[in-house]
Amino acid sequence: MKKIRIQFEQDAALDNIEVIIRAAARDDDVAALIGRISAEPPKSITVTEHDGTLIKITPQDIVSVSVCGKLVQIVTEKDRYTVRQPLQSFESRPEFQQFVRISRYEMINLDKVIKFDFTLGGTLRLELAGGMETWASRRNIPLIRKKLMERK
Repeated sequence: MKKIRIQFEQDAALDNIEVIIRAAARDDDVAALIGRISAEPPKSITVTEHDGTLIKITPQDIVSVSVCGKLVQIVTEKDRYTVRQPLQSFESRPEFQQFVRISRYEMINLDKVIKFDFTLGGTLRLELAGGMETWASRRNIPLIRKKLMERK
């Protein structure tokens, strides 16, 4: 990455923050800098720990979200949490774009897929971070295959 010179100018007439990037050309370094400046902080989800305390986790920490009886279980590499929200509520949130529905009762974080195998029988086995393993339902395989291949 190229050397970046940072300069601050105070202007009492401004109501908002204004950022101007000057470079010889708009290249990959400039695009990366713009992305970092404009990136929103990750959204978080409040979950209840086993002892009743509330903690926040980000979607990037989540491996899978699945229905367990009348509750939804959120699984991270370290722990499991239950929430009282329908699975569909996670699916429609923009911060869950990297997730894909693999069955009627489960969605997974594609960033946490370590290995996937399409078997001769037409099923899909997914190995996830934290040593987890899950299977996708046949009707969801075309969408999952498409999303996995886009990420390669």
